[in-house]
Amino acid sequence: MNTEILGIVAMFGISVALAIPFGNYIAKVYGGEKTLLDPLFNPIDKLLFKLGGINPLKEMNWKQHMLALLVINTVWFLLSMLILTNQQHLPLNPDANPDMSADLAFNTTISFVVNCNLQHYSGESGISYLGQLWLMFLQFVSAATGMAAAAAVFVAFREKTTEKLGNFYQFFVKSATRILLPISFIVALILLFNGTPQTFEGKDTMISLQGDTVQVSRGPAAGFIAVKHVGTNGGGFFGANSTHPFENPNYLTNMTEMFAQLIVPLAMIFAFGYFIRKRKLAWMIFGVMTVGFLLLAIPNIKMEMDGNPAIAALGIDGSMGAMEGKEIRFGAAASGFWSIVTTVISTGSVNAMHDSTMPLSGMNELLAMIINAFYGGCGVGILNFFIYIIIAVFVSGLMVGRTPEFLGKKIEAREMKIAMIIALLHPFLILAATALAAALPGYTASTLANPGFHGFSEMLYEYTSSSANNGSGFEGLGDNTPWWNISTGIVLILSRFLPIIGPVAIAGILAGKKFIPEGAGTLKTDTATFGLMIFAVIIIIAALTFFPALTLGPIAEYFTLYQ
Repeated sequence: MNTEILGIVAMFGISVALAIPFGNYIAKVYGGEKTLLDPLFNPIDKLLFKLGGINPLKEMNWKQHMLALLVINTVWFLLSMLILTNQQHLPLNPDANPDMSADLAFNTTISFVVNCNLQHYSGESGISYLGQLWLMFLQFVSAATGMAAAAAVFVAFREKTTEKLGNFYQFFVKSATRILLPISFIVALILLFNGTPQTFEGKDTMISLQGDTVQVSRGPAAGFIAVKHVGTNGGGFFGANSTHPFENPNYLTNMTEMFAQLIVPLAMIFAFGYFIRKRKLAWMIFGVMTVGFLLLAIPNIKMEMDGNPAIAALGIDGSMGAMEGKEIRFGAAASGFWSIVTTVISTGSVNAMHDSTMPLSGMNELLAMIINAFYGGCGVGILNFFIYIIIAVFVSGLMVGRTPEFLGKKIEAREMKIAMIIALLHPFLILAATALAAALPGYTASTLANPGFHGFSEMLYEYTSSSANNGSGFEGLGDNTPWWNISTGIVLILSRFLPIIGPVAIAGILAGKKFIPEGAGTLKTDTATFGLMIFAVIIIIAALTFFPALTLGPIAEYFTLYQ
């Protein structure tokens, strides 16, 4: 087996193996059970609750959960706008980076608050160290927000009949301190010992291999980069993201960062099974997600390793694969695998330029974000998958002539309406925004580096990345304009909070219903057969909705390679 492929298989296998016990740990954290880290973090939790005047034992219904979520996100938004638009007057700015414009600050703030980290600026020149530290804080709390919402859904399905779904603030703080912080600390140490800087000094003068004297940016990068992956955020400390040698120095850090992206989303699947005491259901969910993930990842690895046929036709050696836009220290295989890991999980960090990947690789990256339910981000991945479960249960019930039920609760018209609104919101936001951008070339044409099919793909990718809370981009797009900053900001807001509110609302409504014990006529939802049903629903609703748009972009571009 190719050593590059062997490394990928080993890393993914280790991630899955560690996610199972880690999922058990997460279930204990949310269940209030004792863990090994209690002596260290209990005092921190108590201090935070005392400073915030919060009673963590006060139970909340689903509406109170969502109100708390929206209120604290509003506070973070206002603080962030204040910092980013005034950073040249604030401390920790040794390189004298200027204030952000109002539209860029709006986009950046929304993007980091909603766990997307779509960046229309370059980290070296666009933001101060204080701004970077604030964005690092947002990377912690935005991930913890999604996980806290997922924890409320966990409670809804563990209790037979209840309106109380735990306390949002307790789930939120424990997600940050007990889950995200310890893993981020370990990852940051690995990065630090492999050459990633962690300093408040400004640019350093260095001599390049060519003998040129250059100014090299530094900063408190190791901690930022660790949580960008563990929290499935993806924002780059430097403009080149994880292609930058300080963000991702070598093959070891490359594999570490991919593991960091995978571990929490994978563990949340198993945590759900442990928490509601339905481990077989968790394995079914994991199976569906993994099949979908591999169907996207394996072709991408192969296409990037095979190289570009148009370049090969010129007589150029392509034995190393399609290396345009890739780092030689990672290679085509690891770059192709990363491109699906980061889009499936909604991290959005890149170790190669997606704008340079093969056309059908770009299509798979788009599909990963379009589906947005194979693993997904911290907490929100399983919430997105939950919507497909509800739809599959309802359709299956109609097919066999039985009342749709999930975990002892009837699925009725109210829940289905919410589920369908959330399922259709994602394609609506992407396709409507892309159509608007294409219909108004006066605002967008000058920002496209490529004409034709690839230019359309750049616009489609930008809105897909925004709606999927991903943050990666086809960087041929000049996106720091009022049009892109404001339009993607609006998509970011709607595509983050409504898909969180919807599943939590459904779970809260179902939790209040009478529990129906499992009987002979109950539809089994933890079987491979039901898993195939969910997969079919995902393909029909998510993938086929976008087929015309994909035809106009990456599929059409693919055929130009063989003209």
